[in-house]
Amino acid sequence: MNDMTENGKTVSLSIIIPAKNEAAVIGDVVSSVRGIFADAEILVVDDGSTDQTAAFAERAGATVVNHPVSLGNGAAIKAGARAASGEILVMMDGDGQHKAEDIPSLLAKLNEGYDMAIGARDSGSHAGVGRLAANGLYNVFASMISGHRIPDLTSGFRAVRADLFKRFLYLLPNGFSYPTTITMAFLRSGFPVTFVSIKALERTGKSHIRPIRDGLRFLAIIFKIATLYAPLKVFLPISGLFFLSGTGYYAYTYVTMGRFTNMSMLTLSAAVIIFLIGLISEQITALTFTKS
Repeated sequence: MNDMTENGKTVSLSIIIPAKNEAAVIGDVVSSVRGIFADAEILVVDDGSTDQTAAFAERAGATVVNHPVSLGNGAAIKAGARAASGEILVMMDGDGQHKAEDIPSLLAKLNEGYDMAIGARDSGSHAGVGRLAANGLYNVFASMISGHRIPDLTSGFRAVRADLFKRFLYLLPNGFSYPTTITMAFLRSGFPVTFVSIKALERTGKSHIRPIRDGLRFLAIIFKIATLYAPLKVFLPISGLFFLSGTGYYAYTYVTMGRFTNMSMLTLSAAVIIFLIGLISEQITALTFTKS
């Protein structure tokens, strides 16, 4: 298979593979992709590896983009997107988890009119019960906030139209939460997104995710999802809580002391301020995520 064909026209394809210390498997990953897409541009972004990742990637036929130091998975994806020349981008991990054989299924969804197709890992593809539970929580929360069913919010395996993806590069973080941000950005902007069920393989080598450090970061994803996509859905309940507290305390002090206290005034004022912050944030979000 060569580049992607869409509506009878050949569309150029770039495959971006972020990698850090993946010398043991990166050659096989690149070769598997090259075996299916002989003419596609394959970019391996070497994110500060201390082994022979870059050399093995080049030997297998990839173009290597080098980071002299590790900048993060999201930074590697952004570097790859900037260097890519294809009209369609495919992102996949360099640790052997994602199968090149699944790429045509993602591309087929773009051919159906979707702007992004994401490989959604089945329940047996997650490393451990904790990871499965955390991802399940993210998926439920993101689905609730966005109004769209999201079976795998954090998957790094996806195909997307390059011009649309590059539009949101400035929003993407340098760490592992870039999939969350780009998925929610597309949904907020009204670009059609779909998910394709895949079976992810066991990774080769050591994971670069640190449970405590990245666990705290992933907790922040929950707040980020809401504030990035629908801030009023966060600020309005908080404002309502302050309003009810202030009203309740006012009723209590009026009955017991016959007066309106400063605490009631402070709580009610906070309710109004929080609501206004949410309203302004909602307008800023609407201006940020436009389809045009």
